[in-house]
Amino acid sequence: MTEKEMMQKNVEEFERLQDYMISCEKDSEVYKKMKRRYTALKVILTASGINLTELDIIKE
Repeated sequence: MTEKEMMQKNVEEFERLQDYMISCEKDSEVYKKMKRRYTALKVILTASGINLTELDIIKE
């Protein structure tokens, strides 16, 4: 998998994860688990030079 393909995969996962997070309660166990992945993806994408201003709809 090329670097570009990996970044695309991570962006798509980040978008999909945010959709799931929006659809559940913030105090649920599921949300807390998704929040850990959300944070990890933010770090990965930011380190890859991707500007999350437009992509990050959760903004936590």
